[in-house]
Amino acid sequence: MVGELCGSLKNNVGAACHIEIVISPPAVYLPTAQILLADSAISLAAQNCSAYGEGAYTGEISAGMLEEMRIPYVILGHSERRSIFKETEKEVGTKVARAMHSGLKVIACIGETLEQRESGAMYSVLEQQLAPIMDAVGSEASAWSNVVVAYEPVWAIGTGVVASPQQAQEAHTYIRKLFATKISARVAEDLRIIYGGSVNGNNCGELKSMEDVDGFLVGGASIKAGEFLRIIESAQD
Repeated sequence: MVGELCGSLKNNVGAACHIEIVISPPAVYLPTAQILLADSAISLAAQNCSAYGEGAYTGEISAGMLEEMRIPYVILGHSERRSIFKETEKEVGTKVARAMHSGLKVIACIGETLEQRESGAMYSVLEQQLAPIMDAVGSEASAWSNVVVAYEPVWAIGTGVVASPQQAQEAHTYIRKLFATKISARVAEDLRIIYGGSVNGNNCGELKSMEDVDGFLVGGASIKAGEFLRIIESAQD
């Protein structure tokens, strides 16, 4: 499957593509994807990395290993890592710091559950999740140029339920204002905030029309070459 997907993307995404496209196959497929996508406009991200550096951590993939492989991005704090593997906000912050120290770019995921949204705790949850990420990256604008914040409401991931454009804009506006308050107005203005949660070729156009939606973290639709290409084409319009 990885060969077919990479082949379709490379053949259909031209060198003149003016948006950044990053795909994130499972770690065991990263070397294959790297070869298949050589000399293309498409970058790679690991789906996770260890909170530890060098040492006897059997089975872990460190940020340093990814840097040596020349994988530019890593996704950290994904909702599944938080819920299934019980990663805490502190651990996500440690991973972000480790990745940044190794020269990786970070896609940092945050998002609330349906219960948290309905109880009115959404904003406090987002701030709580962002706090250790902010601490890890610091206040330098140059550091934040290597970070993408992905808002992925847990209740919309893989469920077919998508946050409405207005709901996405509401959350992204809050995140940007929080950065203006906690970090700086410059960082807040330049920060890329992307939306993730059942994005597909049918709903991406309306979502991307929102002022503070700067792109997408695509899940299930990304493993269907035709559907993913529709999203890419929409983002370039």
